[in-house]
Amino acid sequence: MDNILKVGIIGLGYISAVHLKGYQQCPNVRLTAFCDLIPERAAAARRQYGVPEAEIYTDYREMLANESLDAVSICTENNQHAPIALAALAAGAHVFCEKPMAITGAEAEAMIAAAERYHKKLSVGYQLRFSSHARELHERVVRGDLGQIYYAEAKAMRRRGVPTWGVFLNRAKQGGGPLIDIGTHLVDFTLWLMNDYSPVVSALGNLDDRLIPLGGYNDGGPWDIKHFEVEDGAFGLVTLESGATLLVNATWAVNMKEKGRDGAILYGVRGGAELMDGQLTLNGEQQGHLWESVSKPERDRSGLSEYDKEIMAWVDCLLQDKEPMVKAQEAAQVVRILEMLYQSARSGGRAMTAK
Repeated sequence: MDNILKVGIIGLGYISAVHLKGYQQCPNVRLTAFCDLIPERAAAARRQYGVPEAEIYTDYREMLANESLDAVSICTENNQHAPIALAALAAGAHVFCEKPMAITGAEAEAMIAAAERYHKKLSVGYQLRFSSHARELHERVVRGDLGQIYYAEAKAMRRRGVPTWGVFLNRAKQGGGPLIDIGTHLVDFTLWLMNDYSPVVSALGNLDDRLIPLGGYNDGGPWDIKHFEVEDGAFGLVTLESGATLLVNATWAVNMKEKGRDGAILYGVRGGAELMDGQLTLNGEQQGHLWESVSKPERDRSGLSEYDKEIMAWVDCLLQDKEPMVKAQEAAQVVRILEMLYQSARSGGRAMTAK
């Protein structure tokens, strides 16, 4: 690979904009192919971000056959992540896939196997890792400042924030509701902060949909009850082989005080930490005294968003032949946890254990 990367985008909906803006920050990237089922969207993206010779497509298979791409970004609905990734990897392209990696663990494993077979890099869009507070806390945990993390909470909670556009409420295309939509971010974030990817021992999940028929105010506009096919809230308890326990809360419409609450809470044998809504708090005990340190929500003066940094890191790993910041095996662990929580909830609350 030379120093110029030819990149294609598959799916030009809402989330593709952050990929396109991120690639725009990279002087070594040329956006040469745009694919969407709606050709007008692909054409609009090409006009704004593409090189003059860039092509538009409505079929990703045709795009992969016609173009010699170094990498692709996949920004489609969830059920298309795995088949498109497998095709792109087979065509010789590195793959950056929007979250979640896939809907099932089997799909995620197939993607990893294909990346290994074709000697290509595969990564997933989890931009929360790219804040400076997140990196600081991760480094502290790896260094052992908090001791072993034995309990953690992953929170992705919204007050009347149901996404009513696109296919978010379509179970077949998305695989679920807030758990697989925003919960996937915080499960990944929390496992990464814990530095614990030990195998899952068991998962107990519960889904709730009692707010759906009530309707009422919603930030994204009113939802259609007839087409609301997923949960509005999901709650889970996961145990890992390391002995750690993970509590998961993912909601779109819970009646909470705040507008939203996103972040992770860690409890270690030597100290604890909260990274919630961008504010980092550390606590512990030293020489018979309790201590606490609070860092205000960070302000990045570089002008780069976490999405920008995510894409720039992906491009750098391709140019420098490094491991991606988000490893495919880590993203697959998130998929397995989500899948087990859904299976547990849909089985009537029976705990799922690792096979």
